[in-house]
Amino acid sequence: MSADNLSCLAKFGGLGDSVVSVCFDRVKPLVDETVRRLAVKSFRDDPIAGSRYARATSIVSSAYKRHGKILEAALFERLRDNNRLSVWSDPTYAVSAAADALVGSSKLADCLKSQLPYGEVRRTLQIDIVVYDTLHRSLRTYEVKRGNGEHDAGKVRSIIRDLICTHVLLKSYGVAHGHAVDHAEAKIIYYYGVRSIPAPISLIRDELDEHFEYPVVEAVEQVNAYFRDRLHELLGSH
Repeated sequence: MSADNLSCLAKFGGLGDSVVSVCFDRVKPLVDETVRRLAVKSFRDDPIAGSRYARATSIVSSAYKRHGKILEAALFERLRDNNRLSVWSDPTYAVSAAADALVGSSKLADCLKSQLPYGEVRRTLQIDIVVYDTLHRSLRTYEVKRGNGEHDAGKVRSIIRDLICTHVLLKSYGVAHGHAVDHAEAKIIYYYGVRSIPAPISLIRDELDEHFEYPVVEAVEQVNAYFRDRLHELLGSH
């Protein structure tokens, strides 16, 4: 573990093997099922690489795509261990026509200062993680990405639009869910550090413990290590 991580753990009270294991035990079935599906995935043989390398390439490519969900689950479950946080996901977060119109016609800085009422539905978004902090009376949403490669310009524009639409409706959304909200914001996590969207809207792995005022990275890394080991075992068996 890095000196920075050790310092952060000391600052926030340490983690402890038993606490990490509780989080790990809840995410382990997802990792096991992911590896099982990778093992039975069909693939097309390649005339240059041959069957062995074509299969390995197929497995690794699929593993990259599925890893994002594992990161999301590990972070979600670790945050649930903090008693001051209420943590949930929302597969049908409502975006209003007014929110879309505001984001389409206003500067980013102006949008970040704006608030609109939540409820009217023009379209919906899948919100990976929603966190209400009872101590700070803050409400935040997080989209979780691996962050190990750049998005193209069109994808970046789409992500920013959705993040800002989420942001301008979020305080009203929190009140509608019965929370007293002093501060609300939408974030995206690029876990491995390649930001397609700059700070402060985005976060990376090295910022997470400080951001949450709570150690989360070690627990996520335990899940990552298990997934990596299972994947290497699978690749070694073919």
